Amino acid sequence: MEEVTGNLNSLWLLVAAALVLLMTPGVAFFYGGMVKAKSVVSMMMMSFGAMGLVGVLWVLYGYGIAFGTPLIPGLLGNPFDGLIGLSSLLGIDDTGAMTPDLASLAFVGFQATFAIITVALISGAIADRAKFGAWMVFAGIWVTIVYFPVAFWVFNLAEGWAPVWGVNDFAGGTAVHINAGAAGLALALVLGRRVGFQKGIQKPHNVPLTLLGAALLWFGWFGFNAGSEAAVDGVAAIAWINTLAAPAAAILGWLIVEKIKDGKPTSIGAASGAVAGLVAITPACNILTPGWAIVLGVTAGALCCLAIELKFKLGFDDSLDVVGIHLVGGLWGTLYIGIFGAGIGLLDTGSGEQLLKQFVAAIAVLAYSFILAFIIGWIIQKTMGFRITNEDEVAGVDTVVHGEEGYAIEAYEVETVR
Repeated sequence: MEEVTGNLNSLWLLVAAALVLLMTPGVAFFYGGMVKAKSVVSMMMMSFGAMGLVGVLWVLYGYGIAFGTPLIPGLLGNPFDGLIGLSSLLGIDDTGAMTPDLASLAFVGFQATFAIITVALISGAIADRAKFGAWMVFAGIWVTIVYFPVAFWVFNLAEGWAPVWGVNDFAGGTAVHINAGAAGLALALVLGRRVGFQKGIQKPHNVPLTLLGAALLWFGWFGFNAGSEAAVDGVAAIAWINTLAAPAAAILGWLIVEKIKDGKPTSIGAASGAVAGLVAITPACNILTPGWAIVLGVTAGALCCLAIELKFKLGFDDSLDVVGIHLVGGLWGTLYIGIFGAGIGLLDTGSGEQLLKQFVAAIAVLAYSFILAFIIGWIIQKTMGFRITNEDEVAGVDTVVHGEEGYAIEAYEVETVR
């Protein structure tokens, strides 16, 4: 019976891993629809590039850094436990036959998809103006020295300093969203503003594409959150319900604020609200009742809707609101646990201890990611160049960088005339 239960849990983890992997193409569609028609290919390629590069690096040494034998206790695993460690999980005997460790390999695959999507999320902050080659160099360095160690801090439940200390981050509010949001802010500052940057100058070129991306993200997010329990049990079920309730409420919160602020509720607002709610519930989905998850969703939707205005007031060009949604939403969801978390929050215990722990973890990841992302991006910009020229930006990133067009409209028109 125990073996059957273990196999069932591993099956769920494998399915959840596939759902989370689908989220990265979801990010590509979500971001792709919001950029100019002349840079949609470039935008989507940044996500697919992350899938290729990070998937390989995870197997080679990323798993070792995040979950290997501690090299620096509490902070860093041994990178040589990566490929070598995976080899040991294959269970190769003297005859060369494999007896793979199902549960362990399922977990390795599941965590790989988290690393991939975290890198892809950053790309939205530098849409319309980044070189693909420079992005790939940044992605490889950043995931190695930032994401993999932070994953050790947060997801390595036995060795990471955050869970050992008592921080609650069930599925990655710090490791994924605050991490990506801080890095996105750093790169936005390094690359500077787009040509003609100001509120309302650039409209989404394909709204249905963005809505499709949001739908894929929400679908995959059930694997992201419920899969983080790595078991078929009540915790996975409550995580699933909260992953439904919070983003649903966040849509309403975003649209209400948008209607009051701008006069019209938009479909892009609904999609962005859903993502904001998903971001906020990620760290808290295991520790909130559905009622408090709804409150979190409404407030996250409203807060993130207001937060996206910061780039215009402060003058940084976060193209697709990685800061306003992922950094702000991740911070709010992480801190919310310290107030409303069942059995640990201020409301239930009367103590601010958990809130302090959540705050320290959030700030630690934010500062670490921002500082290193800024340094990496600055060095790349000063050496090989990270940003394309203003002339190339106006001409279109797709043609200049990839030699492709997202929509061959002119060719279609010529053929129609013939």
